[in-house]
Amino acid sequence: MSLLVTPIAITGAVTAGANLAALLLEAMDELDETILDGDVIVVTSKVVAKAEGRVVPFDGTDEAKLALIEAESRRILRRRGTLRITETHHGFVNANAGVDLSNTEPGTAVLLPVNPDRSARRLRSALHRRRGVDVGVVVTDTFGRAWRHGVTDVAIGAAGLRAVLDLRGTLDATGRTLEATEVAIADEIAGAANLVLGKAAGTPFARLRGLDPTYFGRGSVASDIIRPVNGDLFR
Repeated sequence: MSLLVTPIAITGAVTAGANLAALLLEAMDELDETILDGDVIVVTSKVVAKAEGRVVPFDGTDEAKLALIEAESRRILRRRGTLRITETHHGFVNANAGVDLSNTEPGTAVLLPVNPDRSARRLRSALHRRRGVDVGVVVTDTFGRAWRHGVTDVAIGAAGLRAVLDLRGTLDATGRTLEATEVAIADEIAGAANLVLGKAAGTPFARLRGLDPTYFGRGSVASDIIRPVNGDLFR
């Protein structure tokens, strides 16, 4: 199996009420790129949030930043200066509740989408209506990782895709039964797409082609990837 990951750039700023499916398809047509059954469309949470009106005033002060973080958090897990490790209302454990101050207009901050799985479903449905295609959609955001330096993109929303592939009960190459292997497909797709999207290139979309057909199906980040508190040794 081989994968092709293609960045899709758009022109102009995305504002509240923007039709992401229309923007994506227009950009793909201009680039002479196609969208086919079995493709996966990856979209950054920032462009989703902007289209959904999740841009709020921000005066640049630490007090205002902390107030936004508190409002977007279910719990504050750690504090250091103005850094907070938070559990968001979605259940994500991340830095500063995903409040984003980069690549946004001065005097504003961008919050995470309210329901990224729903955002993914809406984009998937809109693409089906417009082009008749059956695709997967992954909404991504940039997270740090415990024990490791650096950040990577992960999935915060998914639709039409098995977000986690459960291999428990199957056999490995030596014939042994796998007992604990669950592959976070949606996160792997997010990380792969991040290699071509960049952080300042104006490419909020990517098309991934070549994914194994068995990876498609019903899936959700909220229900499939987020570990419940009673199964989390670190909370």
